[in-house]
Amino acid sequence: MTPSVSPSGPTTPAGRTGPARSGPSGGPRRRPRVVIVGAGFAGYQTARHLSRTLRGRAEIVLLNPTDYFLYLPLLPQVTAGVLEARRVTVSLPGTLRQVRLVLGQAERVDLAARTVHYSDPEGGEGELTYDRLVLAVGSVSKLLPIPGVAEHATGFRGLPEALYLRDHITRQIELAGYCGDPAECAARSTFVVVGAGYTGTELAAHGKMFTDALVRKQPGWPRGVKPRWMLLDVADRVLPGLSERLARTADEVLRERGVDVRVKTSVKESTKDGVLLDTGEFVDTRTLIWCVGVRPDPLVSLLDLPTEKGRLVVTPQLGVPGHPEVFACGDAAAVPDLTRPGEFTPMTAQHASRQGKVAARNVAASLGLGTPVAYRHNDLGFAVDLGGVKAAANPMGVPLSGPVAGAVTRGYHLAAMPGNRVRVAADWLLDAALPRQAVQLGLLRSWQVPLDTASPELVHTPGAPGTSGTHENSGTSGNTSSGNTSGNTSGNTPGSTSGKE
Repeated sequence: MTPSVSPSGPTTPAGRTGPARSGPSGGPRRRPRVVIVGAGFAGYQTARHLSRTLRGRAEIVLLNPTDYFLYLPLLPQVTAGVLEARRVTVSLPGTLRQVRLVLGQAERVDLAARTVHYSDPEGGEGELTYDRLVLAVGSVSKLLPIPGVAEHATGFRGLPEALYLRDHITRQIELAGYCGDPAECAARSTFVVVGAGYTGTELAAHGKMFTDALVRKQPGWPRGVKPRWMLLDVADRVLPGLSERLARTADEVLRERGVDVRVKTSVKESTKDGVLLDTGEFVDTRTLIWCVGVRPDPLVSLLDLPTEKGRLVVTPQLGVPGHPEVFACGDAAAVPDLTRPGEFTPMTAQHASRQGKVAARNVAASLGLGTPVAYRHNDLGFAVDLGGVKAAANPMGVPLSGPVAGAVTRGYHLAAMPGNRVRVAADWLLDAALPRQAVQLGLLRSWQVPLDTASPELVHTPGAPGTSGTHENSGTSGNTSSGNTSGNTSGNTPGSTSGKE
């Protein structure tokens, strides 16, 4: 006998599609609805495992601005020309067959009415009522109150930014090749990355290899001038969140490759001509890449619920206290780390993916299928791809470096990706055998990928639908304590439609 599923909660006001209730003749109840907001690592895994568990017993709706899941760890390889952009995306409709995708950006959540208000890509408005809600809205770039950074830096949290940087880096090398002015040539071929965590370290390592390859194709490149990559961090070493052995391996590879690693150093001011370091040195450059870290999506701050450093407070079962129908996971949730009492799980893809699986199980349990469990996960190790055959990894605590670490790292990524494995592997093989294409498509400009945004996955076009919403002006640039420093890019335009579901 197939177990029944019960929404177990009060109904919403009349006129909306709300929680399940009996028909006029006492007929079958409508299937309960589970709404998942966000399709990052946590949201994707929640939808995937929940659909396998419920098997049609409940309606699963996934609200996301794009129709793809982005595999963020490989984004530096898109910028460096190793992988084509679509290789790091996985189709949501193509891989989540029992999940209904709604394209849109969540604007606010009415917890009392159990309704999520959203705006779609064309400026229309809609509502989604729910019996169960999973908040997996993820994170955005962390801003600091440093003059000029919001105006002149580029983040690295979405595909548009990766594609823009690929074009921008290629363009700077090509312009430097024939400018004739040694000072301008040096400035255009200098690239500054702030933040030596996973993303910044991998981006600097891959970026240096990419620009060196570009220079070899420039017949008129000035003698004695080499592309310069700088990697800055206020910590006393690169990869400050990892073991010293891994950090030392990464540091050695970076320095051997020619990356100028500056620890205990940060940016004091950014201008259109370069950056002023806190050491007093001014670096002439046309490129500042901001990889300082992340903060929870600004939507969390609008919920009027308890937070911990901007992250939504949840129980070990990923439930929101006081709201048994609401769950949260991933970067937006402050999940207690049961392996380290008193601490919260870090904001990593590894934790987000596994939390999504636990969230799926506990949502199903709340509907009468199975029993809930607490989230507990011990780190299985880390892998940092440093380009070519170089990497630093410690799977299951075993430190590795060189080609062995490179093979393990790429094997891990192939295993972790929910799709596109063959295409990714094929691109890696082609990159090893053929020179990279040095072509800029010119599809994006810097103003289309602003640093201060809650939607790095979207291309921004001022005045167009989906680019000015209630969150966009909810705070000031550089305010890291509020979570309202940037906003949702979706909004309303004349003639926009409204819908209720």
